[in-house]
Amino acid sequence: MCEKNSQQAPKKVLSCIQPSGMLTLGNYLGALKNWVAMQDEFDCTFAVADLHAITVRQEPAKLRQQIYSTYALLLALGIDHEKNTLFIQSHVPEHANLSWLLSCNTQFGEMSRMTQFKDKSAKNPSNVNVGLFSYPVLMAADILLYKPDLVPVGHDQKQHLEIARDIAIRFNNLYGDVFTVPEPYIPKVGARVMSLQDPSKKMSKSDDNLNSWVAILDSKDDIIRKFKRAVTDSDATIRMSEDKPGISNLITIYSAVTGKSSQEVEKEFEGKGYGEFKLAVGETVADTLAPIKKKYDEIITDKKALEQLYREGAQKAERVAKKTYFKAMKKVGFVL
Repeated sequence: MCEKNSQQAPKKVLSCIQPSGMLTLGNYLGALKNWVAMQDEFDCTFAVADLHAITVRQEPAKLRQQIYSTYALLLALGIDHEKNTLFIQSHVPEHANLSWLLSCNTQFGEMSRMTQFKDKSAKNPSNVNVGLFSYPVLMAADILLYKPDLVPVGHDQKQHLEIARDIAIRFNNLYGDVFTVPEPYIPKVGARVMSLQDPSKKMSKSDDNLNSWVAILDSKDDIIRKFKRAVTDSDATIRMSEDKPGISNLITIYSAVTGKSSQEVEKEFEGKGYGEFKLAVGETVADTLAPIKKKYDEIITDKKALEQLYREGAQKAERVAKKTYFKAMKKVGFVL
């Protein structure tokens, strides 16, 4: 009599990121650091979501470079391409194909209620395109193709996962069991990193003030310079407090990078000035990001090896995506 294997298969997780410019320290501490940790616990699928990037006008050469750069950076961060599936979204045509199938099973009213469409339309009034309106359906296709059990979501992505779940449930009810209905996964709390110049808003690469954000690939000198210029306050005490957003943001960053609690950080810098603290934060961040930049520089210069990796990743992803897509096509009634 054979004993059952008590070890269950790891749950499937899917995460995607757009290649929209330089990724920041906020992206790293808030999400990407968790991606690296998740691969030890889950069966992970990661994608560079380049199809989503063109809802906003892009300069072709710049977009191409950003796709290369984002893929290389994920590898440099420590995403294992052999252990996980890591690919570029547009290299797997089933994403766009399934999106059409799902679009025909999604209501106009559902899309009209998506808050990010309203926000992005207001920011780009000269280019309110159909893709900008319907991209949550493409996002649903991204998710449902790989039948993940869990999808990591931040506050601004909850609505997109909810619509993906609604579409999956409706499709399954109409045509039979095709899609796994994913659950939201709230990862270990990532640091919410705010702007170094305006700590009332999140750090963002779209900020016109280059001193407000730190790119993962910034040089050590640039990182330290930006932290030296970080906004603080007139009270020279280093402590977490709602009325000290600037210094609280720096404590959050230092805490996230070193693994120390905010209380430990306060104790470490008790009696010390802001200048000394800002320099320490800058140097610690720079030292943390330096190995990532070094690895990235090695990967990005070997285009042939990089191309081989993303082609292998696409083949791996497509094997899974094709099964789901053709099952959906057959259920709807298409001739295969």
